[in-house]
Amino acid sequence: MIVCSHIDHKKFGRDRKGNQRYRCLLCGKTWTDAVPSPLGVMRIDRKLAEQIIKCLCEGVSVRATARLTNTCKQTVIDLMLLVGGRCKRLLDSELRGLAVEEIQVDEAWQFIFCKAKTAARKGYGPETGDSYLFTAIERNTKLMVAWHFGKRDQWHTEAFCAKLARATSGHFMVSSDGWNPYRSAIVRHLGNRIEHGVVVKTFGPSPETDQRQYSPAPIVSIKKEQAFNLPKMDRICTSHVERQNLNLRTFVRRMTRLSNGFSKKWENHEAMIALYIAHYNYCRPHGTLGTTPAVASGLASHRWTVRELLEKSATH
Repeated sequence: MIVCSHIDHKKFGRDRKGNQRYRCLLCGKTWTDAVPSPLGVMRIDRKLAEQIIKCLCEGVSVRATARLTNTCKQTVIDLMLLVGGRCKRLLDSELRGLAVEEIQVDEAWQFIFCKAKTAARKGYGPETGDSYLFTAIERNTKLMVAWHFGKRDQWHTEAFCAKLARATSGHFMVSSDGWNPYRSAIVRHLGNRIEHGVVVKTFGPSPETDQRQYSPAPIVSIKKEQAFNLPKMDRICTSHVERQNLNLRTFVRRMTRLSNGFSKKWENHEAMIALYIAHYNYCRPHGTLGTTPAVASGLASHRWTVRELLEKSATH
């Protein structure tokens, strides 16, 4: 690609990859005709980058990925931040105005650097402590149509519902858990486009034998409620999105409970979440569908490879 307006130039050797270089005889600028790398300025082989991305999206930690691929830990993190940031922009641009039928929303807890009590006691900033990943999945295509990473409060619930409104079109049904801010935020941003149903779970006290175990209290009762308009009672369900939370904790090492793989920085966690969601939507075939959620929803014509994900995310 010529980088100046002059027409007088000559060959000027080759770069370290063997691409022909040229030099302008008037201004001295140099360039190559090589296609820009989807890895930007990172000096890493593309096949090795694909291997690193595959490891990260299969639940392997950063240090283990570095050992398996014989690379530096910082290289793995830099690649994750680069591709994760691009995947976030890819998802923001592609997940717009989708025709959906049934949406299920939920929140998954995790912590950054330390838990909430420690962050409050030591006076750490807002990007530490407990955080939540809001997700919305389409029941039939299993596509993750919207996501938001933040705190579990009214403001972040509103931000998530605004993203859900931009990502969807037409009339559809929404199922959520009993998190109260949903009742106002969903109606405010989606209005009469939706019917909203709520699954309310009541938990009982844990038995004495479970006090030392890291497990939730037993469910005493489950009740379904009509929150807005007239949703079909037999279709109110959050089981699919809750199953997706298990996938998150399985394939995103940073969300694995009772381990030392938790994120130490907010931006690292957000980049890995974006990378996982893009890989889930476009690259990983769903067991029920036999193809990827993106193909099932018409966003893609075929299952993407990791190389395609790297290349296409680089254009956003």
